[in-house]
Amino acid sequence: MLKLFGSRKPGLVGIDISASAIKLLELSRDDEGWVVESYGAEPLPENTVVEQNIVDIDAVAEAIKRLQSSTKFKAKLAAVAVAGSAVITKIIEVPASLKENQIEEQLLMDADQYIPYPLDEVALDFQVLEPTARSEGMVDVMIAACRQEHIESRQAAVELSGLIPEVIDIEAHCVQRAIALDLELFTRDPTLGVPDVLAILDIGADMTTLSVVSGTQVLYTREQSFGGKQLTDDIQRKYDLTAAEAGKAKKFGGLPDDYEETVLNPFKEALLQQVMRSLQFFYSGTTYNDVDRIVLAGGTANLAGLDALIEARLGTPCSVANPFDNMRISDHVDADRLIKDAPSMMIACGLAMRNFD
Repeated sequence: MLKLFGSRKPGLVGIDISASAIKLLELSRDDEGWVVESYGAEPLPENTVVEQNIVDIDAVAEAIKRLQSSTKFKAKLAAVAVAGSAVITKIIEVPASLKENQIEEQLLMDADQYIPYPLDEVALDFQVLEPTARSEGMVDVMIAACRQEHIESRQAAVELSGLIPEVIDIEAHCVQRAIALDLELFTRDPTLGVPDVLAILDIGADMTTLSVVSGTQVLYTREQSFGGKQLTDDIQRKYDLTAAEAGKAKKFGGLPDDYEETVLNPFKEALLQQVMRSLQFFYSGTTYNDVDRIVLAGGTANLAGLDALIEARLGTPCSVANPFDNMRISDHVDADRLIKDAPSMMIACGLAMRNFD
């Protein structure tokens, strides 16, 4: 079985492989809390990662090597993640008296009941959760299964860079783990004993992922093909720029005065529609009809006025994620750049935290 839910390992670095860039984070922890030890981001050539699949393994490995050189991190073990759409998860009940090796044997025998693929085509793992309230003497166990092709491409890229792939996680679980650092910021009345329901929108270059979490539980995840690249493409077409020029202008400014009215605002409206659609799918597919807060993550989350627009139109508090709010930052880390990139570092942060599970 693959170590989707591994134990703590020394010297583990979190590596988020997205469509547009590699993001890397290394954390330590002491009596005073968390410390960011290493951080970096390296852009990827276009079409290196397509629809969450690594197409060019060599390009990913070279980007990781460049990050090793620029950040000087010492870790030899890496944690990477696969998209939620590539993973099947299911909660089952097993007798509480079973040991982990017995649970594993039972799952392997019964796998065809839960997984719609041949067993030799998937990687499996499980995690014992807690005693179930439905049946005395039973515990809930979460099963996770992923097609081998998604695992093997990430393993190959990490190994080619000279690192050892120690943990393969699920992106939604990484985001939940990172947001838990600041759960008190998103809980209006912790005395109620019931954690708020958070809708976390990770807006990447090509994909927007909705993860709905409550406390440590991931309630729902869904991906939509819409992201920040749409805005870059709009800028490129409107002002006759190259893709590189449009990306730079989007990030650093310098566009004509009509940019906000003719390009930026229509994009934010389109993104708002995607948010509303994703939430509607969540409501229609579950027993929930509301969320307590929306949290924006990903490279597009810092777009000026986006959080205020969503809050005003949906009537739900909305804020931008920053997992580093309560962390110390090592002197050799560019703190200003880290904070600016914070919303896009949620997956990398959740991966780096696996060293301390």
